[in-house]
Amino acid sequence: MLHQVPQPSPERMTPFGGGALVVGVRPGSDPLVVLTAAALARTTGGVMYFAYVDEQRYTEREFPDGTVQHSDINPDAADDSWQRVEARIKDELAGLLAGSDLSWQFRYLAGRPDRSLTHLARAVDAAVIVVGNRAPEHGAKVREFMDGALALKLAQHQHRPVLAVPLSVVDWKAPMPWA
Repeated sequence: MLHQVPQPSPERMTPFGGGALVVGVRPGSDPLVVLTAAALARTTGGVMYFAYVDEQRYTEREFPDGTVQHSDINPDAADDSWQRVEARIKDELAGLLAGSDLSWQFRYLAGRPDRSLTHLARAVDAAVIVVGNRAPEHGAKVREFMDGALALKLAQHQHRPVLAVPLSVVDWKAPMPWA
């Protein structure tokens, strides 16, 4: 028997009012993603779960609160630099959200960004996932652009709405970068 993937439906919707927001961030990333998520959280009253997905680590175990136990891909690397990355991101978030009364938490995740953010969204029953979205750079091939679009992957592989915050745009009259 063929496995049926659960599809989006009204029964699977999480109400925006009070619903959690999962927000994908990176160290030194554009503040527009955080500030957009904060504006949405202010409107909906939801808790923000900021998450960074370290692709150089893999998930050993997932926990019900969306946290994970993770290890370095290279078993010979006894490197705890991930803790510095985590501290940097938390400091950046605290600076951007200083003075606000918004509720937020941070999760350090590992593996594929689309799968990790989906796991967190499922764990916290998020109403929406917020990620940044850049225009493709000049010289990018169509396949590289399509494979790398996190917002697109999220929108195709899970049932929650995805808010892609534009971080750069291409002029309507400009040729596509891969042309």
